[in-house]
Amino acid sequence: MLLAAYMVPHPPILLNEIGKGEEQKINKTKQAYEQIAKEIAKLRPDTILIFSPHAPSYRNYIAISSGDEAKGDFSQFHASQVSFHERYDKKLIEKIEKEAQIAKIPAGTLGDDAQLLDHGTMVPLYFIEKEYHDFEIVRIGVSDLDIDIQVTFGKCIAKAIKEMNQKIVVIASGDLSHRLKADGPYGYCEEGPVFDKEIVRIMKENDFDALQTINQSVLKECAQCGLPSFLMLTGILSQYAYRTRFLSYEGTFGVGYGICAIDIEKDPLVALAKMSLEHYVRYHTVLSSAFIPEKMNMPKAVFVSLHINNRLRGCIGTLAPMKKNVGEEIIANAISAGTRDPRFHAVRKEELHLIEYSVDILGDPEPASRDDDLDVKRYGVIVDDGLRRGVLLPDLEGVDTFDQQLRIALSKAGIDEADDFRIQRFEVIRHHEM
Repeated sequence: MLLAAYMVPHPPILLNEIGKGEEQKINKTKQAYEQIAKEIAKLRPDTILIFSPHAPSYRNYIAISSGDEAKGDFSQFHASQVSFHERYDKKLIEKIEKEAQIAKIPAGTLGDDAQLLDHGTMVPLYFIEKEYHDFEIVRIGVSDLDIDIQVTFGKCIAKAIKEMNQKIVVIASGDLSHRLKADGPYGYCEEGPVFDKEIVRIMKENDFDALQTINQSVLKECAQCGLPSFLMLTGILSQYAYRTRFLSYEGTFGVGYGICAIDIEKDPLVALAKMSLEHYVRYHTVLSSAFIPEKMNMPKAVFVSLHINNRLRGCIGTLAPMKKNVGEEIIANAISAGTRDPRFHAVRKEELHLIEYSVDILGDPEPASRDDDLDVKRYGVIVDDGLRRGVLLPDLEGVDTFDQQLRIALSKAGIDEADDFRIQRFEVIRHHEM
């Protein structure tokens, strides 16, 4: 089970033992690191998978560090007293290697078997282990393989994670441009700030697909090291519904340090709705039924609701099942809520990161009357006169009485309160976004 993922930099100067006060110049980065360490401690993962550009790396092969354990310290940065001794998760490594072989991805444990940890791995561990220790690691290097191969390898990892009966956190370690300032490590070039600005936008807007289309001339000149880690993370995230939380960005020393938390949607129904609409808006195709979990094989009536800043942005549903299972019902209604609700224009790509989702699974309607004084928190209402029909879901903000609920439903149907009409009530199981 994937619990969360994080994009982090790896400047050794962040450590008090190395920075000796200079770390205060990038205090936002340090505070963000301390925040994610506390979050990981609360999640209590069994395994932390770390992509590092400074792990053993090859141009045409993605190396997964092997063996039982690895050690390392910061003696290279005159702080040998800061040391690490980590255990490798051999079972997850075997699963990932197997999935890569099936997908014909050149990745595995055939590379350098040196068991010295690198600083791209140790900087994240430095903060995490101040809060939490009970985990194993998987360490994966980077490559110069084609972008689509790196993303596909991430998908292989996602498949391996889903097959494991354990809790996993992913860390994509990587600095941004090293060419932000004339007195920085590689001097200044205009492509440096351009690259960093785009990565920050991607972090803020959940737009990881854009990593695959960054201008090649920008990549050639900006002297970054994080993109391969981020691309493999992109492949993992493509198999989940998620939401990003941008935490910090600093370029004080002429190198870009960005930190982003990625929360994985835990409710499978909400996750499916989110994936469905985002996939449709980005690619103009319907999400494959392969993403429907096996437990969603029963036909059910479903409403999918979208909100931005607590204001309705779309809502479409069915009062009886129209598809062969609830998964297909959610996919269809999520797309319709975002693109075919006549009250709103179609959702734009730029809005996707703002949308909050809820999925209501409807029970069977039953007859009701004005005299029932229905509990509007528990029951939704359907009104119809044989030609027109109005529906209102339960537990809506600002709807506190049955009279209010009934008037709104009648208004939606265009039925006058003095007309003859039938009332039905129904219960729902509501699934909210985290």
